[in-house]
Amino acid sequence: MTRLRAICAAVALACASGQVLAATASHEASAVAFLKLAHADQLGAPIYMQAQQMFAQRFAETKAPDSKKAVLETYQAKANAALDKAIGWDKLQPDMVKLYTDNFTESELKDLVAFYQSPLGKKVQAKMPQISQQSFQMTQEKLQPAVPVVTGLLESMTKELVPAGAKGTAPAAPAKKP
Repeated sequence: MTRLRAICAAVALACASGQVLAATASHEASAVAFLKLAHADQLGAPIYMQAQQMFAQRFAETKAPDSKKAVLETYQAKANAALDKAIGWDKLQPDMVKLYTDNFTESELKDLVAFYQSPLGKKVQAKMPQISQQSFQMTQEKLQPAVPVVTGLLESMTKELVPAGAKGTAPAAPAKKP
């Protein structure tokens, strides 16, 4: 009888683990579907663009002739390859899937997929980069009056913490008696 219970328990455990694996796979598939709709594979594009611009700017600063443009393109390609190794979608996707499955239930992810497939979801997705940029600019503009105040406070704190003549260093520790 004990042997029969052990066999039944093993079968039940095997079935349960199969259901957990299926549920996990389904949850991950929902995350992948959402990430695809959200164009998460393009998250690194600004970094690639920034690297390309840095190389182009350096090329211009060196006043290299157009005949050396192939050198620029070679280095830009090398930079892209280095970025691909670090942040290519194949590197980011597993972590992104885990991030979303850790923070959203499968049902929530399915709701997000449905939303992003809806006309409103598509509009949100199309408008969000522009809205984010405008929000950033608006915040930067409103921040301008606070910058001198914060800078002044930082300087005041530094003066209060660092004795005159110490030139930005922390006060020296008292000498130890022998």
